[in-house]
Amino acid sequence: MYEDELQSEQGYVTELYARLDAERARAKDNYREALRGDGETLADRDAAVRALAREVKRLDVADHGLCFGRLDTVSGERSYVGRIGLFDADNEYEPLLLDWRAPAARAFYTATAASPENMRRRRQFHTRGHRVVEFTDEMFGLSGVEPGSSEDWALLAAVNAPRADGMRDIVATIQAEQDEIIRLDHPGVLVIEGGPGTGKTVVALHRVAYLLYTQRERIERHGVLVVGPNAAFLNHVDRVLPSLGESSVVFLTPGDLVPGLHVTAEDTPECARLKGSLQILDVLAAAIADRQRLPEHPLSIELADVTMRIDADTAQWAIEEARASGLPHNPARKVFIEIITFVLTERAIARIGRGWLTRDDRDAWEQVRGNLLSELADNDQFTAAIDELWPILTPEKLLAPLYASRDRLHAASADPALWRSDGAAWTLSDVPLLDELVDLLGPEKPAHQNAAARERDHEAEYAAGVLDLLELRSEDSMDDEEQLRAQHMIYAEDLAERFLERDTRELAERAAADRDWTYRHIVVDEAQELSEMDWRVLMRRCPGRSFTVVGDLAQRRSAAGATSWAAMLEPYVPGRWAYRSLSVNYRTPAEIMTVAAALLAEFAPDVRPPESVRSCGIQPWSRQVDEGELASAIDEFVNDEAARVGTSVVIGPPGVPGAVLASETKGLEFDAVLVVEPERILAAGPRGAAELYVALTRATQRLGVLHRDPLPRALAGLAASGASV
Repeated sequence: MYEDELQSEQGYVTELYARLDAERARAKDNYREALRGDGETLADRDAAVRALAREVKRLDVADHGLCFGRLDTVSGERSYVGRIGLFDADNEYEPLLLDWRAPAARAFYTATAASPENMRRRRQFHTRGHRVVEFTDEMFGLSGVEPGSSEDWALLAAVNAPRADGMRDIVATIQAEQDEIIRLDHPGVLVIEGGPGTGKTVVALHRVAYLLYTQRERIERHGVLVVGPNAAFLNHVDRVLPSLGESSVVFLTPGDLVPGLHVTAEDTPECARLKGSLQILDVLAAAIADRQRLPEHPLSIELADVTMRIDADTAQWAIEEARASGLPHNPARKVFIEIITFVLTERAIARIGRGWLTRDDRDAWEQVRGNLLSELADNDQFTAAIDELWPILTPEKLLAPLYASRDRLHAASADPALWRSDGAAWTLSDVPLLDELVDLLGPEKPAHQNAAARERDHEAEYAAGVLDLLELRSEDSMDDEEQLRAQHMIYAEDLAERFLERDTRELAERAAADRDWTYRHIVVDEAQELSEMDWRVLMRRCPGRSFTVVGDLAQRRSAAGATSWAAMLEPYVPGRWAYRSLSVNYRTPAEIMTVAAALLAEFAPDVRPPESVRSCGIQPWSRQVDEGELASAIDEFVNDEAARVGTSVVIGPPGVPGAVLASETKGLEFDAVLVVEPERILAAGPRGAAELYVALTRATQRLGVLHRDPLPRALAGLAASGASV
C-alpha cells in the first residue's frame, strides 16, 4: 500500500517537473524575444528584459525541492504545496501546485490535531532531486495515526542535519508560531525577539519573501534592505531569499550604509556610547558652526581700481543671513557670498564713483557693479577669503579634523574622549555621523534639477549634427528622386537616446551604491546592537517605516545598543510597532542549552531561555590545560572535527591562536564549537557575559570548553563531566 502511494506521488511530482520545464522554456523564449525588442523603446525593452530575467531565475531555483507536501481536506479535496505556484493552462488555470505563501497553503503549517482547519491529512515529502524518497502522514481528527508517521519528522530531520556553509530556507518545515509571524499583516515595524536558535533570522527572511509575494508591485521596484552585523553573517544568510526565488534584496552591514567608506578601527565602549547617543547631534551642529568663522583681522581684496576689506561685522551679518536661510551648510554658502558681495560692491561703487556717480544714474551704477562682480568672481584673494570664512565641507573633511583636534572638540562642546590622533581612521560608530552630515552639509556643488534635461539636449544636438552629415553624404551620392533623408528614418532625440549611457546594473547593485536610495522594507538583524544614531540612518532609508526587526536584548554587547525596543522605536513609529516572540529553540540541543541557561540566569535573571526542541545525546565537556597545552588542545579539536561531516569553530578572547571573537559568530551556527578561556571572555567588559552566552549557543551538536583558570561559576558543572578532547 505504502509503495503504491509512493509511486503515485512520484508520478504527480514528475508531472509537476514537466510543467516547470515547460514554464521555464516559455520564459526563456520570451526573454530572448524581449532582448530583440522589436517595436519597443529602449526603456520598455530594459524593463521587460529585467522582469523576464527574474522570472527565469525564479523558475530555476524552484527546481530544488519543488514540491514538499500535500494537504487533504475532510471532503476529500487534495492540494500540493511547494516553492512556487504552478497552474494548468488547459483547465482554466486550475492550481497544480500551491505557492507556500498562498492563503490556501497556510493550513500546511498551522493545522493541528486540536485545530485541524478542515484538514484530514498533512503529508510531507522527503525528496532527493526529482525523486520522492519517502513521505510521512499526519492525520487530524482520528483516534489513530498512520504507521511511521511523526508530527516532527521533517523538522527533526532538518535540525539534526549537519550544517553547511550557509543558512537554508525552512519553507518545508515552517512551524505554526513562525508562520503566524511570517504572514502577520502589520504595516509598520514588527519586532521579532527570541533567544539563540529560535529561528528569528530565517523567519524574518521568509517574511520578506511573503511580503514580496503579497505586495510585489509596492516593494519590488525599490527593493528590500537586509542589515546584518558583519560580512560573515550576511554570507551565511544571503542564499535564503534567492533559494525562494527573490532577488530584489540588498545585503549590507551597518558599516556599508555609507557607500565607499572603509571602517578600519574600533572605538572604545565609551566612545561608541557617546557617538551612538542623539546628543552627538549637538556636537555635529556646533562643529559645523565652528567652521563658519569671523576673520580675526580684516581680509584685503585688491581689485583693479580699489582695495576692499571683509571685516568682522560684514562677515557676522553674512553668517546670520546664511544660517537664517535654513539651508544646509554648503548651499547656504551662496547666501553668505551674496551678502559679502553686496557689501563689497556697494562700498566699492561709493568709492569709485565719488563725485560723479549717484544711484540716480541706474545704468552706470549697474555697469560698475557688473564689472566689480566679474572681478570678484576671478579674484584669488576673494575666493581664498570665502573658503576661509565659509568653506565647502564634506562629511569626512568636517569629522576627521574634529576628532584630531582637541581645540575643535572643545569648541564643539564635545567630550574629550572623542579625540584620536588619526581623525580619518573610521570606526563603525562614525558611519551614522557621516551619514547625518550628508544632510547637514548638503551637496558640494549646487544641484541642478534640469541637469538631465540639459544633458539630453546636448546629446540631441550632437545627434542632429550626425544626421546632417548623413544627409550631406546622401546628397553627394544620390539623385534627388532617390534620396531618403536620414530624418525620415530616425529623429535626433531617438538617436540621442542611443548615445546615452544606460544603467544596466541589477537593483541590488544600484541601491547599494546609492546613499540616497530608499527601500520599501528593511530587515534589521541583531538589532539590539544598533544605537540611536544607527536608527536615524535606517529611518532615512525607509520613509514608509516598514521594518522587520530581529534581536535579543539578552545578547546585547554594544554600550550604545538598545535596552528596550520602545526606547528606540517610539520616537519614529509611535503606536505603529508590534512585538512578537519566539520561544522554541530549534538549533541548540537541550544538553548545551542547559549550560547556557545557567549563565543567562546570572546576568539576565528576568529573561526566560528558549526551550530546546530536541536532545542530541552528547554532553558538553570541559578540560583544564596549562599554558603549554593550550595550542595543542586546540589543534586536537580542529583535527578531530575535520574528520567529521559538518562545520566547526573555535571561539575565544583576543590573542588565542586560530580563534574568532564571539561577536564575529553572532547569528551563525556550527555543528561543533570549542570555547577557549571563557573566564577571559567573561571579564572582557560589562557585556562579557553576553559575549560568552553567544559563544555557548552557536553549537548544534557538540560543545567543548578549554580553560586555564578556574571555570566561571555558571559553567562549573561542566568539570563534573570528566570529558576530554
